[in-house]
Amino acid sequence: MKQLIILSIAVALAIGLGLWVNHSLEVASQDLCQSIQVLTKEVERGNWQEASGKVEHLEKQWQEIGSWWPVVLDHQEIDNIEFSLAKLKEYVAAKNRALSMGSLSELKLMILHLPEKETVNLKNIL
Repeated sequence: MKQLIILSIAVALAIGLGLWVNHSLEVASQDLCQSIQVLTKEVERGNWQEASGKVEHLEKQWQEIGSWWPVVLDHQEIDNIEFSLAKLKEYVAAKNRALSMGSLSELKLMILHLPEKETVNLKNIL
């Protein structure tokens, strides 16, 4: 009986931790995507100096938010986001609208895909 209680508590903790991680990923990805949308508007307007500042802000935000993600996510996904951020920074510095917009779109898609990929559901299990 004691073993069953311990096992039940362990399962409940694992489920609770999983739900908390999923929620935290969702909130963090939404915050990052909001910053990407602001940056996208600056690039569309051609405000390159402002866009450069927003890229710096996005990088800092990624360093803060993304610091715990490697614990729960695939490192390849994290690397892809960091590579995309590096390309975006250079595209904005070069004032290349088309490449900046493409990189922003790619970055937004990768960030929004992470919580969906990590959610426990039949699609991800099978």
